Amino acid sequence: MDLKDIQNLIKFVAKSGASEVKLEMEDIKITIRTGREDQKGETTYIQQMPAMAAPQQQIVAAPQAEAAAPAATAESSDDDSKYITIKSPIIGTFYRKPSPDKPMFVEVGSSIGTGDVLCVIEAMKLFNEIESEVSGKIVKILVDDASPVEFDQPLFLVDPS
Repeated sequence: MDLKDIQNLIKFVAKSGASEVKLEMEDIKITIRTGREDQKGETTYIQQMPAMAAPQQQIVAAPQAEAAAPAATAESSDDDSKYITIKSPIIGTFYRKPSPDKPMFVEVGSSIGTGDVLCVIEAMKLFNEIESEVSGKIVKILVDDASPVEFDQPLFLVDPS
C-alpha cells in the first residue's frame, strides 16, 4: 500500500461519515478514527511492520486551529476572493525550505510559474515537493514553517494577474 492509497482511504473515510475504520494486511495495520465526541476531528494512523522488533509507530494529526485568524473581517475575505488558493494535497509537516541551511523556496512577493516548487510536506518520513499549478505572485503564506498541515488546508494565496 503506497501513500496515494492511504490518502484515498483517508478521503473516503472522511466523506463516508464513519467513526472508525480498521484495515489490516500482511505487513501493515491502519486505524482511522474521525467524528468521535471525545476526539473531534482527530485522525489516527497506526502502522506496524511485524518483521521488525520496534514498537508501533503512531502519527496523530491534530485538527487545524481555528484561532489562527479570529479577527478576519468581511473586507479581507472580499480581497482574498480575487486570489488563487494553493492547498495541501496531503497531511504532514509543512516546510518552506528544502533543508535548514538552504534558502526559502518562495517569499511573499515572489513570482512563480507552473511547476515551481513552493514547499515540501513531510509525510511518513517522505519529503514531497509541492509544485505550483498556476503562475502568478505569492501574496500571502498561510502556514508557519515546520507546522502540521491537514489535507486540503490552504497554504498560499497567489495573485494570478
